Amino acid sequence: MTARPTSFAFATATEILFGRGKALETVPALAALGERIMVVCGADAGRAAWLCDALEAQGCHVLRFRVPGEPDMDLVDAGVFAARSAAVDAVIALGGGAAIDAGKAIAALVPSERPMLDHLEVVGRGLPLEAAPLPFAAIPTTAGTGTEVTRNAVISVPEARRKVSLRDLAMLPRLAIVDPALTDGCPRAVTLASGLDAITQVMEPYLCTRANPLTDALCRDAIPAGLAALPRLMEGEDPEVRDVMAWVSLCGGLALANAGLGVIHGLAGPLGGLSGAAHGAICGALLPHGLALNAARVSDTEAQRRFNEIRGWITSAIPAAEGEAFDALASWSTDCGLPGLDALGVSAKDRAAAAEAAATSSSMKANPVALTVAELNAMMEAAR
Repeated sequence: MTARPTSFAFATATEILFGRGKALETVPALAALGERIMVVCGADAGRAAWLCDALEAQGCHVLRFRVPGEPDMDLVDAGVFAARSAAVDAVIALGGGAAIDAGKAIAALVPSERPMLDHLEVVGRGLPLEAAPLPFAAIPTTAGTGTEVTRNAVISVPEARRKVSLRDLAMLPRLAIVDPALTDGCPRAVTLASGLDAITQVMEPYLCTRANPLTDALCRDAIPAGLAALPRLMEGEDPEVRDVMAWVSLCGGLALANAGLGVIHGLAGPLGGLSGAAHGAICGALLPHGLALNAARVSDTEAQRRFNEIRGWITSAIPAAEGEAFDALASWSTDCGLPGLDALGVSAKDRAAAAEAAATSSSMKANPVALTVAELNAMMEAAR
């Protein structure tokens, strides 16, 4: 990380609309995506009723598809079958990261003649899509994943006990609608886990080896904003702070899709596949320990400067001596109710397997330093 790249590419959704009320305002634009639309939603289908009703009022035929948990291959295959059977023209996903990832994968695979496994990374062949996806729009209802502006969908493969990506530049959404009002009233535990995921996703791209001036501009603003906002949401509901966290989450999606991540996500993917634990909670549990490990190992001046910035931003939000920033973040998260890896159901066997699997994780490739399996195991031990 001795120098930032002098040239880089930046790709994102065709159009991003941000602001309170945008979801309802943009129903005509959503209806224009096609006459027959699949609406992919989370476990509570009732939360998508307003969207389905509004689309039907615009003359669309709506097919509802519910995603009760994090998507696996069987669920995505079922969605593809349903979409093909109904001859849908477009897919809209409304919900958290699971619903949006499922919708994105379904939209990508409906026109494909190859089986899904041909396109999956790590466990499959990782082939590019041979046909353009259906038009796809994403409307997040949590502030955490940023998947509304990324080019991949994370899918669980139970047989391999892994979560892997279906990834293609063509999978970037046609329309990303970030309406912070949809996150109002989100349960406290979900707010904490998804918020720490969002903060992780602006920290790791800022610290990784593929950081560039454009992702830096996003992260440098979003990191302190997220660190200041999340503690306020732990104290009580606040629409203004919800707006901030929605912005931080969007910045994270933009940054990670164009720079990369690091050890926290490098381990979170395998751990989630092995244990079934929620992704955001795993990232939150790992975050302070991943920061501490990388900070102790980096040697070049620019990387050290960035870690010192992170320390300063943390201690501005969570009062502590700068040298204790990472410990303070860990203690604050625990005090707010974030479970450790043990409480999340991550076993010693899972941790050992994740440390080995991280070597093939796409997220690990941009980590600021190379880490050994022993160091990864020690990091996860600290996060228990």
